[in-house]
Amino acid sequence: MKMILRLALVLAALVCGHTAQAITGEAQMGSPAEASLLMILTSDGHATSNCTAIVIAPDVLITAAHCVTADAEMLAYWPGGQLQKMPRAQRVAVHPLYRANAPKTRERSVDLALVQLIQSLPARFVPIQIDYAPQIQIGTLFTISGFGLAIENDGKTGGTLRSATLVTREPLSKLLIWAKGARNAATGGCTGDSGGPFLSPDGKLVGMTVWSQGAGNRACGELTQALRLDAVRDFIETTRAHWAR
Repeated sequence: MKMILRLALVLAALVCGHTAQAITGEAQMGSPAEASLLMILTSDGHATSNCTAIVIAPDVLITAAHCVTADAEMLAYWPGGQLQKMPRAQRVAVHPLYRANAPKTRERSVDLALVQLIQSLPARFVPIQIDYAPQIQIGTLFTISGFGLAIENDGKTGGTLRSATLVTREPLSKLLIWAKGARNAATGGCTGDSGGPFLSPDGKLVGMTVWSQGAGNRACGELTQALRLDAVRDFIETTRAHWAR
């Protein structure tokens, strides 16, 4: 009970940043990929933040590198809203091109991490299929999902799984997807959505949310950026093959 209370207080204190991002605007409750998603709270001893993670194997998660560290304590809001402690991480693999200060230095960064758990998740979690040959054009629609804030800077609006429809905008990139709200709605990522999925219309995983910004000095609701997973296929498959030895 003390653990649940402490985590609830931590979640209520979270505020919107420009890295760990959540869905604001025209969002719907739940997600087509609900059985493949969980929320993680990470604490490095100095600060605590929340993100979304995607199940790609019974004991493997994919999320944004800025969401995890090798010694971070990870906890989860499991589907259905029940707060439970997540199986501990056995290994964390961060992409070698990840640069933690990239938002400030404007360096090229691959914000990706794989997490191997010490045991498989319960059967209620279903690994999602990654589409490594996506057809992405200007105007391509995606569904994004995450456990982040519904209202920027209001930590009490986080912790609930939401989804929204975004449309691909310029520029087209082999590494990133740039997307905005469909019908020009002020909809997009916010605190807590980093590590969440970009889903194609057929429900396959194409990208992973890594960053967002809003109008003016705001951090949520105008532009959402995702890492294309086809661009990092070698890292994902090589890491998983190494872990399987």
